[in-house]
Amino acid sequence: MSDNIRPETMERITTPELAKAFIDEQLTLIKEQVGDRKVLLALSGGVDSSVVAALLIKAIGRQLVCVHVNHGLLRKGEPEQVIEVFRNQMNADLVYVDAADRFLEKLSGVDEPEEKRKIIGGEFIEVFAEEARKLNDIKFLGQGTIYPDILESDGVKAHHNVGGLPEDMDFELVEPIKLLYKDEVRVIGRELGLPDDMVDRQPFPGPGLGVRCTGAITRERLEAVRESDSILREEFARAGFEGKVWQYFTVVPDFKSTGIKNGKRSFEWPVVIRAVNTKDAMTASVEEIPYELLHYITNRITNEVTGVNRVLYDVTPKPTGTIEWE
Repeated sequence: MSDNIRPETMERITTPELAKAFIDEQLTLIKEQVGDRKVLLALSGGVDSSVVAALLIKAIGRQLVCVHVNHGLLRKGEPEQVIEVFRNQMNADLVYVDAADRFLEKLSGVDEPEEKRKIIGGEFIEVFAEEARKLNDIKFLGQGTIYPDILESDGVKAHHNVGGLPEDMDFELVEPIKLLYKDEVRVIGRELGLPDDMVDRQPFPGPGLGVRCTGAITRERLEAVRESDSILREEFARAGFEGKVWQYFTVVPDFKSTGIKNGKRSFEWPVVIRAVNTKDAMTASVEEIPYELLHYITNRITNEVTGVNRVLYDVTPKPTGTIEWE
């Protein structure tokens, strides 16, 4: 049987006891595979790479080298949380790369969504490869592959977390959670002691906020996306929607509308709120948000986010809309 096929007898991990048994088994397997050699991991701060990092740290300590690339398209507070949790609390060997200017310069003036994705993905590989070449004696590459990735690619994951590395970088893969579903990964993360907001983090596109700042990205609009998203997440958590709504975020499109702020005419961007529920991401329904909450969030965004004078709520299901705007 292929080691990429989940055994039919494998019990679904739903309890701390099952999670602990899985962790103990993986610690043994990781030590056997890696020995005294080093492992490199691209650590995004998402649940999959974070759980793999925590497992590897527990198994081999500072033989793991984590590389966190801040491409300037992350949500508010995410780079700081990665540093705090992994470097400060777990004593990980963490390489932090602030590449925001580099990415935003490459993206300047690019408004076609697929081209933006290609630039972000390609530049990430370039930055990661540059950092990898600075390191000596790296034999293994840790990956946050999970079972749906394998199923969706017919047995071979076609888009590894760090897929497309140059051919001269020949690593053996370490994929401790590749037979798990996302809900199981979260149970493992809790048992490993990761923060709840990291374990329960919503799905986040690889290009990050770059696909929520539609059209050609500007620093000002990107900051409006980041700040409005932070307000939305804060208020949804306070209202009890965190964990009940599958995905919610804001979009700042590349157009402006007239408005009135401080008694004067304004010409500024709108913020679009998107909140959807889905089981498989193939279809999605729109969450019905109480008007009172929407009014409160609108008031906060229009008063606290620079350059914004209007808030809209996207009520389009999938289909006809997609979950993301780009």
